[in-house]
Amino acid sequence: MAAGAAGAMAAGALTGCTSDPTGGRRSGSGTGARSESALRQRSAATSRALLGQYDAVLALHPDEGELLTPLRTAVARQVEALAPAVRRPVSPSPSAASSAPESGAESPGASPGPRPPVLPAVADDPAQALKALATAERRTADAHTATLMDAPAELARLLASLAAAGAAHAYLLTEGSRS
Repeated sequence: MAAGAAGAMAAGALTGCTSDPTGGRRSGSGTGARSESALRQRSAATSRALLGQYDAVLALHPDEGELLTPLRTAVARQVEALAPAVRRPVSPSPSAASSAPESGAESPGASPGPRPPVLPAVADDPAQALKALATAERRTADAHTATLMDAPAELARLLASLAAAGAAHAYLLTEGSRS
């Protein structure tokens, strides 16, 4: 029951989200666009950290999947709404491949390929793990709320929606875990 409610709430919260990386702004100001991009990236990083916490809890407590999977899916969609993935061509042209360094190849001695994610520590007790996850949701919602004053209108609406979703997630993690 709680998982179904979580999915419905998450879907409702994301209804107002946009995948437009500029947030629908048509301003000619390069500085404003860079500032908005920085706000989006910071907010996306905050949500990505929360997503990592969901992954860590699910890895240690797979029995909590019914409650956590819909919430985790919503957080993943929030990250995508804040910082849509850049679409790369499947096979770059030969000249582009030879002149452009691979991402992550900037530092000498770096290992090739993506590094496995470092998962945060998780309590052995499922109830404590859910409580910590609820706290992380509140912290993320607070961070999105704090960013509202600096954000342009469209991004502010998105952040407000994400903060509300985070508050709902925190409630479901505390109250939903009691049922």
